[in-house]
Amino acid sequence: MSFAQAIVLGIVQGITEFAPISSSAHLVLVPDLMGWPQPDLSFDVMLHLGTLVAVFCFFRVEIFKLSRAFLNGFKEKAARKKVEYHLAWLIIIGTIPAVVMSLLFEDFFENLFSKPKYVAVLLIITGIILWLSERFSRKTRVLEDMKLFDTLIIGLAQGCAIAPGISRSGATIAAGLFRGVNRDSAARFSFLLAIPIILGAVVVQVGDFINLCKNQEYICLIGGFLAAVISGYLCIKYLLNYLKKGKLTIFAYYCWIVGLGFLLINGF
Repeated sequence: MSFAQAIVLGIVQGITEFAPISSSAHLVLVPDLMGWPQPDLSFDVMLHLGTLVAVFCFFRVEIFKLSRAFLNGFKEKAARKKVEYHLAWLIIIGTIPAVVMSLLFEDFFENLFSKPKYVAVLLIITGIILWLSERFSRKTRVLEDMKLFDTLIIGLAQGCAIAPGISRSGATIAAGLFRGVNRDSAARFSFLLAIPIILGAVVVQVGDFINLCKNQEYICLIGGFLAAVISGYLCIKYLLNYLKKGKLTIFAYYCWIVGLGFLLINGF
């Protein structure tokens, strides 16, 4: 992999991890279309680490408040009544379905990474989910109104996004909309919910990552990491601003165009 390819894929990861258009799909389809080698595990870990840093940087104030409220809740009864304490627990509980589904179906979903046509089909399905969520949702509730059942539904949606082509942010934001949560709140919860799952994936793969790094050019790993951090941070910023008034249908159309376009170019 060249340095230029690493930068491009870092930017792709940073944008598509948070925009509801599936980072896994783009990291499969872009190299396939460009004739580049598929990124190996060490590079994939660095890109995910980059998006993790991006979300930590953007939500640093919220993360500090959530962490403090959660820890104080073990010592002070009054702290358990705070919204942040409630939200921290919702994030933890919402992570569980994805962990369970990953353990049960990881091998099946990972096999799809070598099948770009299946990934393109799943990207089209992501577009359908986004379109339906805009068409059939109320979008009247805010983050503070979320309940346990809302979180479990959103967590199940995140678990389904283990499949490459199903956007994690798209599935979780759409699930929030179906539960009546407004776009901005659904997106914020989606991004916060990404933290434990991305962190867990990085930790699980860290051993293989260290071994694979011995055979990598560090300049490419660092370049991809920094590109993912910067593009991820900017994507969160502008996406949250857009979702205050804008609709998800534009992303649905994008998923349909890219998915169908790939199938037309490469044959069904």
